[in-house]
Amino acid sequence: MTLSAICVYCGSNSGALPAYTDAAARLGQTLARRGIALVYGGGKVGLMGTLADAALRAGGQVIGVIPRGLAAREVAHAGLTELRVVESMHTRKALMVDLADGFIVLPGGAGTMDEFFELWTWGQLGLHVKPFGLLNVAGYFDPLIHYLDHMVAQRFLKAEHRAQVLVEHDAPALLDRFAAHTPTQVRKWID
Repeated sequence: MTLSAICVYCGSNSGALPAYTDAAARLGQTLARRGIALVYGGGKVGLMGTLADAALRAGGQVIGVIPRGLAAREVAHAGLTELRVVESMHTRKALMVDLADGFIVLPGGAGTMDEFFELWTWGQLGLHVKPFGLLNVAGYFDPLIHYLDHMVAQRFLKAEHRAQVLVEHDAPALLDRFAAHTPTQVRKWID
């Protein structure tokens, strides 16, 4: 699968551990070095800002998508390759999905988890056939991964839908797994 743009969901805060900021910077650099555009929430603060700045410093293309109402609140990044200001969160989410070939989730809060679960649900329903995964920095997603496995064990989630969520500790490894997928491989998970 050709990866021309990856959407990254992450926190507008930096979090408690320096490892989160380091991982965001490394991911931004990795995307730029591989010639993959970054699509993200458009903010200049927290992990969002670190990610975008690192990609830009490494010569990458960065596309931010932010609702008009949040542009001032989340402090929209003015130095991006492109900043798309949209009217609603729903429009933001749909546009980010349309612009990207795959999706990476870095540590974040409720908004990040909302985007992850909605994206995953859309994949289960066949609204997209794009790969997505968790970049499990410093074990941040360990409790969530345990919970997803619990959902399977309790028969609220099919194993093939659980398998849609790729997990890696290293950005290059996750991107390599994305590149190895074809739409037909992803499609079989939702048929």
